[in-house]
Amino acid sequence: MLNFIKLSLVIPSILLITACGTVETVNDWFTEDVYVAPPAELTEFPAEFEPNIVWSIDTGAGSEDDQYSDLAAWVQGEMIISVDYEGETRSYNNQTGRQLWQTELDVPVVSGAGGGDGYIFVGTQEGQLIALNETDGKVEWTTQLSSEVLSPAKAANGIAVVRTADGRLTGLSVTEGVKLWSYQRSVPLLSLRGASEPVITGDKVIAGYANGKLVALSLVDGGVIWEKSVAIPKGRTQLARIVDIDSAPVIVEDRVYVVAYNGRVAALSLDDGNIEWYREFSSRSGLDVDIDDAVYISDDSDYVWALQDGTGDALWRQTRLIRRKVTAPVIVGNHVIVGDLEGYVHWISRDDGRFVARTRVADQAIRSKPVVKDDLVFVTASDGTLTAFRIQ
Repeated sequence: MLNFIKLSLVIPSILLITACGTVETVNDWFTEDVYVAPPAELTEFPAEFEPNIVWSIDTGAGSEDDQYSDLAAWVQGEMIISVDYEGETRSYNNQTGRQLWQTELDVPVVSGAGGGDGYIFVGTQEGQLIALNETDGKVEWTTQLSSEVLSPAKAANGIAVVRTADGRLTGLSVTEGVKLWSYQRSVPLLSLRGASEPVITGDKVIAGYANGKLVALSLVDGGVIWEKSVAIPKGRTQLARIVDIDSAPVIVEDRVYVVAYNGRVAALSLDDGNIEWYREFSSRSGLDVDIDDAVYISDDSDYVWALQDGTGDALWRQTRLIRRKVTAPVIVGNHVIVGDLEGYVHWISRDDGRFVARTRVADQAIRSKPVVKDDLVFVTASDGTLTAFRIQ
């Protein structure tokens, strides 16, 4: 039987920012029924090893409704932090999964926790940034920002940096939450739901924007160091001109790697933003990098690619996860792994893109890019399941 759904479900993550500052979904505009192909069925293959699960716990952070939130776990030191949709924040030992502390904030949250400099940060839909002491989870300060927090805040060298939905990047005193500087880019008429999380490296803050630009700011005062267009809007319609950078840039040595929706994947010089190479590409999931070897990336068709670093030439492409809403890949030893909409984790050989292992960790979707720390990789599912695998 053919499956038909409302067109609104085809582009559920696109937002209209109206002139008066309110937000409406494009979903409300369409009523026509259209056919949408189902996710690819998983095919059998000869497993080459059994993934080693060190521990798996229910963090209580699950939700059955919000398919656009990304409550990724945050690793800080020997802890891993989870936060749920009502702000309940928990800390676990990342080697054993043993809970260390729990703080109930009772605030609406749509992005995972962040941290740095001895603090854990939770951003809210109401535009607050809440700082917790990493040792015991005690609330140290709360600062009201200009709009909804859609990505984790980061801190280094005494300054916390946070992105909000209105395109503003704000630097705050990490000990008091006092605003030190602010940088803002206008948000296009239409953009994807979400915001590229800032990445701090040395004295710079790197962030991607909904207009396809990547910027480097001074961590000290928010001054612009460089700005480059990774993607340039094309087409006649507002939908065709969406070029968001939604995933976090990846910094390896002296290069910044980034990918835009409906745009490019590119490598830039960290020093001056000079584009060293690029390839036409479209992804909102993100990428991982082994410098001078390969860039691994999930595209908007849910193909997983390996591209040659330095040229962007394709080394291989795994196509059997089409429409399974895979996460960004992460390098795990000799493999890359991705999660999918049914809670499966797929191990893919870095040599040729073949499947080498698969396991199911949850009954609901995995939306967050897995996180690697030392010899462990952590996978967060939308039902609140947090699983630690030993890297093989």
